[in-house]
Amino acid sequence: MRIALDAMGGDFAPDPNIEGALDALERQPDLQISLVGDKEQLEKQFTDRGIADDRIQIVAAEGVVGMDEKPTEALRKKPNSSISVCWQLMAGEKVDAVVSAGNTGAVVAAGLRTRLFLKGIKRPGIAVALPTAKGRSILIDVGANPAARAEHLCQYAIMGSIYAQNVLGIDNPTIGLMNIGSEDSKGTDLYRETHQALSQGSMKDRYVGNVEGRGLYQGEADVLVCEGFVGNVVLKVSEGMAQFMLKALSEAVLSQLDVERQQAGAAFKQIGRSYQHNEEGGAPLLGIDGICIICHGSSDARAISNAIKVSTTFKDRQINTQITEALS
Repeated sequence: MRIALDAMGGDFAPDPNIEGALDALERQPDLQISLVGDKEQLEKQFTDRGIADDRIQIVAAEGVVGMDEKPTEALRKKPNSSISVCWQLMAGEKVDAVVSAGNTGAVVAAGLRTRLFLKGIKRPGIAVALPTAKGRSILIDVGANPAARAEHLCQYAIMGSIYAQNVLGIDNPTIGLMNIGSEDSKGTDLYRETHQALSQGSMKDRYVGNVEGRGLYQGEADVLVCEGFVGNVVLKVSEGMAQFMLKALSEAVLSQLDVERQQAGAAFKQIGRSYQHNEEGGAPLLGIDGICIICHGSSDARAISNAIKVSTTFKDRQINTQITEALS
């Protein structure tokens, strides 16, 4: 398994990326990792850390797309940025997967420029696994395609279903359409058209209909489909709400109970792990002829290591082959 890791991507790069790569290599001895980024800076890190492993190498890149930069403009000005070089390596079949905690828009845009789409795919979508009252569900798309069409959302339903079945272990996953109401007439033209298509298409037996926002965490469907603008808002609100509620709840409980604060704090920390991005590692960009795992900008070494593990699982379970067969 060959990984191109964007060494310069993320809020705290390159340290967590290097540490995550080393941890992944320790856990998965059959990996080969290309650290893509500032050659001089990375070579110094290798020297300082005493890294001497022929399974990890440095691939030079020029510049990095900042988190606050406009993706397409930044990629045009920096054609050899770290994330661009990662995609070039995959387009040239020199690696099997790209992993990045960099600017999400740039990761997606760089992928779109390579046109590395699976046969039949119109637009790729980012899928995330979220905890629910019944287990975990897939939300797709959370930011890759804010200007989606109905056919894109129908393809998301198929790809999300395959991912849920093979990675989350859900047999015959149900599919729902994120909407502002459960009635057939609810939503914009896009959502009404998508609802009709899903109700009559190949996934109709597993389609449960429109699902309101509160239904996501109640587990009303195993796969929730939406366009990228809505999905990204849902994801960011969910992250903020989870952090707020856990903090508020822990403070309230600890102030009322006569318990050992350290033990109670550890319990809340354990609960919180199911809502933290570093446990999942990263979200796959589904629909790519290859593998792309997009990590949170604040990813630590554990998240990077887990993201690399997700990419190997993706390959081992032949997700792309199943998507192509389903679409055909």
